[in-house]
Amino acid sequence: MRNRQRPAWGSIGLLALSGCSFAPDYHPPKAEIAPAFREEGPWREARPADRAIAPDWWRAFGDPVLDRLQAQVAASNTDLAIAMARYDQARGGLTQTRSVALPDVSIATDLTRNRQSADRPLRSAAQPTYYGAHAVEAQFGFELDLWGRIRNLIASGKAQAEASADDVAEIRLSLQTELARQYFALRGYDRQIAVLTQTVDAFAQADHLTRRRVSGGVASELDAARSGTLLAEARAQLADVQSQRAQADHAIATLIGESASRFTLAVDAGEPTMPVIPSGLPSTLLERRPDIAAAERRMFAANAQIGVARAAFFPAIRLGGGIGYQATALSGLMTAPNTLWSIGTSGLAPLFDGGRRRGSLAVAKARWSEATASYRGKVLVAFQEVEDNLASLHYLEDQLSAERDAVRQAAAGESLSVSKYTKGAAIYLDVITAQTTALRTRLALIGLETRHLQTSARLMTALGGGWSPDARSG
Repeated sequence: MRNRQRPAWGSIGLLALSGCSFAPDYHPPKAEIAPAFREEGPWREARPADRAIAPDWWRAFGDPVLDRLQAQVAASNTDLAIAMARYDQARGGLTQTRSVALPDVSIATDLTRNRQSADRPLRSAAQPTYYGAHAVEAQFGFELDLWGRIRNLIASGKAQAEASADDVAEIRLSLQTELARQYFALRGYDRQIAVLTQTVDAFAQADHLTRRRVSGGVASELDAARSGTLLAEARAQLADVQSQRAQADHAIATLIGESASRFTLAVDAGEPTMPVIPSGLPSTLLERRPDIAAAERRMFAANAQIGVARAAFFPAIRLGGGIGYQATALSGLMTAPNTLWSIGTSGLAPLFDGGRRRGSLAVAKARWSEATASYRGKVLVAFQEVEDNLASLHYLEDQLSAERDAVRQAAAGESLSVSKYTKGAAIYLDVITAQTTALRTRLALIGLETRHLQTSARLMTALGGGWSPDARSG
């Protein structure tokens, strides 16, 4: 009896040893970057420390229509649906990987009726021609994770699933940004259309007046040609902006998962709300960026895969056994005398594989190097994007201030030139020049304000989804 128990106790001893791992200690690399943005704020190594990206960063713009459209993107966008399906696949793969750490348990049955050949070699006269062979057995098997192969597989699979979740967040954030960009462009076109419509009406009245003056001999045919040209150009500009507005409308329809043939946004030429950018944005906000979080998780997964590859150089040991019943007749099959059981271990040690395991280890190490370089690259690109948008906003503020002053000056010049022309103190060329300048500055101001809104949105997403009051330097 003691001899029969030795294999079982040996297996238990091996099970107790299963605790080592050949995966390298995980240390995220230090990215060589500036200590902070050009604003104040300390830098900490970018990790997925805060996965709670601001879910409604676009509300800083105070536009209920944009709020509604963003909700539709989250619910209906096809690219986001594809990313969610990939995340579900990653979760399913993780469930499969985790199952390797658990015992396989099954029940095997074998109920057969057999006939022996009369000329079977070594058959004795006492053996029956017909006999039954029936068995019912519960079996189990379990791989002893002595070298950490299974644990590293699970750790890698979990990290890959987390990276897939970050991919979903990155795609969602990218789609939200693109929607905001297209929406602000469309509202800019609405404002430009309003300006051009008013301008076309004003130019049409001026053209009518000029032609009356020509008829009365007060103005020349050249004045009439100039006024007609100015009116035609304004109409052409209006048609061009209307075309661009239609394209932005179609792009928004696709983003929210609707047909461009059935979707349209009502015109709104109101003044936009410019978000206030807090001073002293700390670089720790970059830790919320999902692309950086995904790169870090993939780097962790690659590190765990090195442990998997190293474990392949050592024997694979499996604990298994079974218990059940076996008899020649079905009656009385499941009775104590017909009981059978077995328990023990099996092992498979590598001797020669032509370099396959060394090749697998080299591949795992190379993937770790690739993941590390990708992570560092993501961090550097993130800093570049934030700095680019901060610089753009800084200079856009200067441009907006100067352009607003230009609009005021051009409006005053237009009014003065028209007044002088009606009094005969100026030629019509002066009026045309003033009107053209006034129109150009008004359209340029709208364009700058649109760019300011779009750049603010890009900055928010470059920071991982806006900012919060406690994220400001104090």
